[in-house]
Amino acid sequence: MGLGFMSLILLGGLVLLLAFGIEIAPAMGVMAALGLLLFVHQPLDYFARAAFEIMNSFTFTAIPLFVFMGAIYSHTGIIGSLFRGAEKIFGNLPGSLASAVIVANAIFGAISGSSLAAVATFGKICFPEMEKTGYDAKLSLGAIAISGTLSVLIPPSVILIVYGGWQDVSVARLFAGGVIPGIILSLLLMLTVTIMVVRNPKLAPTRLKFSNKERIRAFLDLLPFIGVIVLVLGTIFGGIMTPTESSSLGALLSIVLALIYRRMSFRALKDSMWTAVTITSMIAFVLFTARMLGQVFQYIGLTEAFSSFMIGLPLGKYTLFAVICLMYIVLGCFFDALSMLVLTLPFVAPIIKDLGFDLIWFGVTYVVLAEIGLVTPPYGLNLFVLKGVVPKYEITTIFLGTLPFLIPTVILIILLVLFPELALWFPSVLYR
Repeated sequence: MGLGFMSLILLGGLVLLLAFGIEIAPAMGVMAALGLLLFVHQPLDYFARAAFEIMNSFTFTAIPLFVFMGAIYSHTGIIGSLFRGAEKIFGNLPGSLASAVIVANAIFGAISGSSLAAVATFGKICFPEMEKTGYDAKLSLGAIAISGTLSVLIPPSVILIVYGGWQDVSVARLFAGGVIPGIILSLLLMLTVTIMVVRNPKLAPTRLKFSNKERIRAFLDLLPFIGVIVLVLGTIFGGIMTPTESSSLGALLSIVLALIYRRMSFRALKDSMWTAVTITSMIAFVLFTARMLGQVFQYIGLTEAFSSFMIGLPLGKYTLFAVICLMYIVLGCFFDALSMLVLTLPFVAPIIKDLGFDLIWFGVTYVVLAEIGLVTPPYGLNLFVLKGVVPKYEITTIFLGTLPFLIPTVILIILLVLFPELALWFPSVLYR
């Protein structure tokens, strides 16, 4: 049986299942099973052995703990202090509430790693206040939707943990690589808000004025969250703890902080644990089925053939990478970031290595590309989550609000290509 025919069966079958509305993980599992039976000639009990080998990973253990950490902040509601504190600190900026949402999301990203949790939480807390103050709905919704993507880039990031475990790349180095791009993107998003409001003052009401005393008090309100970030990331970057051990520390600190704010309840604890279980189970299912399908692709020679074909094209190094970027932007309209990552890595990773790109740099760049998919229809998850929180506005309205914020995201990708050290300098300083 030829490679072309086998590839057509596997890829065509996968596309057909997805077209019928089958979820990505079951679809990949079905095609992996067919591949094992028809082409690899392995019994289906190979699934059980492979599942244990794939998921028996110390690195992946960090995922449920970081998810639980973010869920505690979300379910207890103490995350609202981030927004109120950032509002007072940045109150003099045009569109200060929109900038406050971006800063609060950046901080939340450094203690969570879940974009969907960020959008749901800040959609409930921030949008009603922005609407009551007189902010333009598109500006408000766009700022909330796009700033939620910072949780994917700023460490700890669940996607970077998966990428590191998948490619056998240091998660600590990946976390370090995401710090500077995350800060740059946050500043670019705030700059975008400022430019939009300066050009059209009707988008936001007159700036709020806060005294220096109020700003100092607001900064003190943020200190507990900053302290958690410093302890969690500091122990990782300092080599004191592994990311998995540090995630345990972060989970404990989140409970302590909720107790200090007197917001901890048995229901919040139970809901946070359930959130961690359900999200981790979903991730595990996707990882397992994608790895199985990837092994089938590798066995029949499809990944090697695809890599050789792409490298053999009469395109320059950066032109070929631009094609890969375009592919991810298109795929991001139909797949979530995790599914897109594990489905494409068997094909893309060999090309990235052959082109001479650093895998840490590519991991950070991929996350920025995946951020675009989170806010682009028809599958942009952040759009649907925000629609669920603010049902009075249509998906199209939310998407139109995010459009201006895609410009700084694209600018960051260009900067990462032109200046790879933006993602590589900090890891090189920490891990010489």
